[in-house]
Amino acid sequence: MLRLVLKLILLALFAVGVAVGVALVRSDDPLYSVTDWLSFGRFESYDAMIADAAAKNGVDPLLLKALVWRESQFHPHKTGASGERGLMQVSEAAARDWARWHKVETFQPTDLFSPRTNLEIGSWYLKQKLIRWGAKDDPVPFALAEYNAGGRRVDRWVAETKLGEATTAADLRSRIDFPSTQAYVEAILKRQAYYQAQAERK
Repeated sequence: MLRLVLKLILLALFAVGVAVGVALVRSDDPLYSVTDWLSFGRFESYDAMIADAAAKNGVDPLLLKALVWRESQFHPHKTGASGERGLMQVSEAAARDWARWHKVETFQPTDLFSPRTNLEIGSWYLKQKLIRWGAKDDPVPFALAEYNAGGRRVDRWVAETKLGEATTAADLRSRIDFPSTQAYVEAILKRQAYYQAQAERK
């Protein structure tokens, strides 16, 4: 009887292994898929909140999710090296700008550990960057670079192209001299495309 049970367990494990192997082969990003599985649903647990915040602020929800993935791996209590907090690693200065704009007098920095509040503030902040660069051929790389490295650095990179208002997203990406920011922009754009491909398959 024990041998039969062991055989059934081994057979079940083999079947699971085959299923996992097939899923990984079909995945556009096997490493992400494994990390997603090991997160026990954390990577999807904020999808509804992300969609709400994106709709409220007029941001692509897949871009927003990609940014959350890059900033915190969907950990709502993450704190960055410079004090950034939560899912979107929002700085206190950015949060206070949001509070002033929306006349929220009760805001406290610890509010950024609330996933809903963090997403609302972070998506609003990202939207301001998208608006700022709205005249560009593709404002997203400009906005992401500013979200990561700050407006002054993006202004410098644009100035270094010597193209002024004609600077394109490709021009900017070729001028970013912070490897971490370059990797940041590329990773988010790639992850956004991955989420888009997943959505199209559903």
